Amino acid sequence: MKSILITGVYGRCGTALIDHLHDRDEYSFTYFNRSDRDEDHDYGGYDTIVADINDYDATRSAFEDKDAVIHLAAYPYDFGDWDDVREPNITGMYNALEAAKEAGVEDFIFGSTNHVMGMYEVANAPDIYYPESDILIDHTDPKRPDSFYGATKSFGEDLGRYYVENYEYPKRFYAIRICSVRMPKYDHPFGDAEKGADDGEWERGSIEYETQVARMKAMWQSRRDFAHQVDCCLQDDTVEFDIFSGVSDNDRRWYDISHARDVIGYEPKDNGETWDSPPE
Repeated sequence: MKSILITGVYGRCGTALIDHLHDRDEYSFTYFNRSDRDEDHDYGGYDTIVADINDYDATRSAFEDKDAVIHLAAYPYDFGDWDDVREPNITGMYNALEAAKEAGVEDFIFGSTNHVMGMYEVANAPDIYYPESDILIDHTDPKRPDSFYGATKSFGEDLGRYYVENYEYPKRFYAIRICSVRMPKYDHPFGDAEKGADDGEWERGSIEYETQVARMKAMWQSRRDFAHQVDCCLQDDTVEFDIFSGVSDNDRRWYDISHARDVIGYEPKDNGETWDSPPE
């Protein structure tokens, strides 16, 4: 049985792992988060190490006797300023890698982001959201972060490479450039458009609504596809360092998944193009 630590577990991506991997017999999970959840919460009732990833002394013991860490703890918004991202995304990343090194954790799976490459979207939106676009980005293309957030995730990828190439542990580092994973209510390609309508940001059927649908039909990574991709990394023993796009098999996606297919056996089940309306 593989013993796995998940940091930042109660966000959109961590809860997807709880939903789809928690009960797998071959895994034993330890959950780490800055705060716990009440018993009556959808994700309440799980044993949780409550600590701040920015505090190395509080973090270090959580990594002991772990075979793998899935590092998701971070400030997660691309509109954040430097003060928002500096500690959780820079110091926190260092703390997680240093703890993994000291504890002898073999596998480090890093929740990176599409915003490492976000300027490709900024420069080509909204045309890039539609099937006629011929842009396809892979792991070999130059990084073009669109924000302080994207730049800190780019730093996390680089720091991960430094650790696996210069220390005994971690032995393997997997960066997943996550596109658009959402909470269960909005886990579909109409999710961002529907949430905006629910929040009063735009009307259903408006140009803004339809643009969000077009974007998500390209960028959506279903919760089950994200969990499957993480599972592929956990099952792998060949990678030293690599970067993978985290996106479902959407017809109009502009992120390549052939590399993830070839290297770790990622076979997503979902495709945003198969949806023509939100769920009832």
